Amino acid sequence: LRDIKITISYKCMFYANRVICIIFKEVMNMILTNIESVPGMTITAQYGLVTGSTVRAKNAIKDFGAGLKNMVGGELKSYTELLTEARKEAVQRMETQAMRLGANAIINVRFATSSVTVGAAEVYAYGTAVKVQPKG
Repeated sequence: LRDIKITISYKCMFYANRVICIIFKEVMNMILTNIESVPGMTITAQYGLVTGSTVRAKNAIKDFGAGLKNMVGGELKSYTELLTEARKEAVQRMETQAMRLGANAIINVRFATSSVTVGAAEVYAYGTAVKVQPKG
């Protein structure tokens, strides 16, 4: 079973002296793989590179606590949580971009991280958006 993600967004506009808001519901059933194909599927269209990124920072109190933990060793849980949240956000943005292109899968998915400034990290997700269908 695959997870199905539902994104609800809205767009408001001013029309005839009233504000009108339209609610959009996007259902993403995106296949992600780190290989060049989707097993059991045929690639029928290729849409090119899709990306998603986010920059996250922890607050000063958690940075101080992580600094103390770094001296004695062990997992820096606040940074683990930070990067987990950042990966999820980057993947969601990449999936949204692919969906808007008409893709239903992203192949060759990769991640990159970089330090933007002290206490802040960027997570960058990228891959190739494609449309796939079952073989046969």
